[in-house]
Amino acid sequence: MSKNLVIVESPAKAKTIQKYLGKDFEVKSSFGHIRDLPKKGMGIDLATFSPDYEVSADKKKLVTELKAAVKKAEMVWLASDEDREGEAIAWHLADELKLKPENRKRIVFHEITKNAILKAIENPRDIDQNLVNAQQARRVLDRIVGFEMSPVLWKKVKPGLSAGRVQSVAVRLIVEREKEIREFTPKASFKLDGVFLNKSEQEIAAKLKKDFEKEEDAEKFLEKAKTTEFKVLNVETKPGTRSASAPFTTSTLQQEASSRLGYNVTNTMRLAQRLYEEGYITYMRTDSVNLSQEAIEGAKKQIISEYGAEYSSPRNYTTKSASAQEAHEAIRPTDFGVKSIGDAQLNRLYQLIYRRTLASQMANAKIEKTVIEIGNASLPQHFEAQGEVIIFDGFLKAYGIVKTEDDDEENNEKLLPKVSVGEILSYKKIVASEKFTRPSARYTEAGLVKKLEELGIGRPSTYAPTIQTIQNREYVDKREIDPQTREVVKMSLTKDKIKKEVLEEKFGGDKNKFIPTDIGEVVNDFLTDNFKEILDYGFTARVEESFDEIANGDQKWKEMMTNFYSKFHPRIEDVEENADRATGDRLLGLDPKTGKNVHARIGRFGAMIQIGETEDEEKPIFASLMTGQNIATISLEEALELFKLPFELSEFEGQPVSVGVGRFGPYVKWGETFISIPKGEDPLSVGQERAEEIINEKKKADAPIAAYKGDPVTKGTGRFGPFIKYKDIFVNVPKKYNFDNLSQSDINELIDAKLEKEANRYIQQWEKEKISIENGRWGPFVKFGKAMFKIPKKKDDTKYEAEELKTVSLDEVKKWITDQDKNAFAEKKKPAAKKTAAKKTTAAKKTVAKKK
Repeated sequence: MSKNLVIVESPAKAKTIQKYLGKDFEVKSSFGHIRDLPKKGMGIDLATFSPDYEVSADKKKLVTELKAAVKKAEMVWLASDEDREGEAIAWHLADELKLKPENRKRIVFHEITKNAILKAIENPRDIDQNLVNAQQARRVLDRIVGFEMSPVLWKKVKPGLSAGRVQSVAVRLIVEREKEIREFTPKASFKLDGVFLNKSEQEIAAKLKKDFEKEEDAEKFLEKAKTTEFKVLNVETKPGTRSASAPFTTSTLQQEASSRLGYNVTNTMRLAQRLYEEGYITYMRTDSVNLSQEAIEGAKKQIISEYGAEYSSPRNYTTKSASAQEAHEAIRPTDFGVKSIGDAQLNRLYQLIYRRTLASQMANAKIEKTVIEIGNASLPQHFEAQGEVIIFDGFLKAYGIVKTEDDDEENNEKLLPKVSVGEILSYKKIVASEKFTRPSARYTEAGLVKKLEELGIGRPSTYAPTIQTIQNREYVDKREIDPQTREVVKMSLTKDKIKKEVLEEKFGGDKNKFIPTDIGEVVNDFLTDNFKEILDYGFTARVEESFDEIANGDQKWKEMMTNFYSKFHPRIEDVEENADRATGDRLLGLDPKTGKNVHARIGRFGAMIQIGETEDEEKPIFASLMTGQNIATISLEEALELFKLPFELSEFEGQPVSVGVGRFGPYVKWGETFISIPKGEDPLSVGQERAEEIINEKKKADAPIAAYKGDPVTKGTGRFGPFIKYKDIFVNVPKKYNFDNLSQSDINELIDAKLEKEANRYIQQWEKEKISIENGRWGPFVKFGKAMFKIPKKKDDTKYEAEELKTVSLDEVKKWITDQDKNAFAEKKKPAAKKTAAKKTTAAKKTVAKKK
């Protein structure tokens, strides 16, 4: 029996640490947080801001196991991560497992190596309550903001929406950038590029130092250049240096992994977590660029042995951010002797971290920059050629040149031939090209992280979940934008002749960049109009500073919450009472057929076009927007085209065929089956022949692949990935199965497991009343129709066990439901009136109620 119990956050970390500790230690994992605020309800006493934490249903068994392990141990070592989240996990464990101060020790380490673990064991401390309180303040404040702002959005914009403090600010950045792009007016100018030849016929590429605003001015210059003798007016050679970047922080790792490896933020953090847990790198959530003396010495030794002493230049970096914790380290390898690792995907990120850290400890690169000025006194402007030679590669030997997404590919420095002042050059070609100014680029994931960090919004641990959340909520997406076409003028001077031509160029296209959705824009505009302070960049940064002050013990977290809530809640009440509904309504013009107004706006099912007004005697008609269309930019002509949908085609195999567009995009409807039209295909172009092709493809995809107990089994891919379907049951197919080649035994195994799970779903069921008590992911709950209700605690303030719920009466369950919804069993009034209204808006219903 082990005298010492070590509790870490993840099983991978537990496995690594167990190798370093002897038989006197048992290492177990808490699998992250064991308790949190309840999933339903706010879970906070707003009078005292005391949180009501609860152990989640999926962690109850684990907590029981940990309690049993605690009883057997003499000392419990809480070894969760060294950040605020980790400190809070340690505190929750100590509280829930009833650990006495004399029987618990808190240890932290920023790398999982034998030395670091043993050193941590030798230097334990107690739980830092200031760090715990900083995490509690963030959790409680964000829960209050979300729970109080979200219902306002349901009432004023659309049901089912949600708001969050950091997420809403991230959406604001994306929306403001999109509006900036829409309002941008490109300006044209003419840029001149020349290729000159010296006596040895070596080419020198140069750019004119000034652009021309007008076409005629550029043409005049070319006319003058025809007869000009070009000379080398000046040659300047300057020595220069390039220095390495600092080692990685969380933010810079995410940015560099995006630009160099093409990884998104979530993927980068997942791989970095694995590298940390398997002992290859130091802790990956950090805003410090500091390196330990041990790391600096390790890098120095590796650089000298691999490259030579002249490449070594040990140094330490300091962080510009005032909130960064210098006690922490940058992300670095734990052992510079490990140059690569076996797993190919992990190794790509490891190599990036390894080379960046090594480069940070290497000598500057020495360069020689040459600038040649070419022209003639008779010309108003001169050309300039720039070249660069690397005299000593220094850190570039390990890391190479870092290019940003803003770098212009045309500006690559190049080697220039030797020339002397006064030397006569001939021109081979001079080209004047019409160029247009470009708006600011849309944010990539890495660009958004960089901007959030610049503004002081969020912290290393929040970037990835923030970016994931705003996509999950469908406030932003990364849909591809097709480029537009415009004409540009190009004039070329060769052999004393000027050739003018008009060419077409594409512009404005984008992919893999953040674009706000219609609902994202409407929600953002509503929040910025009504909650200016919450969405203010400075305010959000100041909140982060308050959390830092709490972590340092300079502010009390409940006082901070009281101050915040005293201003926030009255604003919520005022907006709920007085703010107008937000629909993003945009009047496009008049319908030529009816003379009625045409509106683009947000409706119950998302973005739509409406012809007519709701107060008109004849009710309005509706059409959903197609993918890629936007209520802020759609034209009247494009909007009216949507009303050609749905349209009927001829029957196919005895069933009616039509084409329409709905919530999930354009579709072909065959009988009662909705089939998505492939992405990018215009539904208005789908004729009878193409519709039959789409139907036959669907029939082929839906053909039975096997049978289970005599009934057919089909397969498909849906919103949640690949599945098989048996009767009316959909069964998700995990990655461990070969979906393209499922065997009969695979199918039997999947369906057996699903049926067993379904059998265990109901604790009690009253089919006639449509009421049931069911087992859910987070524990038992009551279901009435489609609505779900919490199960209250018993009179002794304990929770019902599953066995006890088997004997609860129907009347008692009905009481639980009415306690939470007084009108749950009330008769629904005037159903006939609702049916009439539904008939009048058939067009809208058809376009949205498409597939499940």
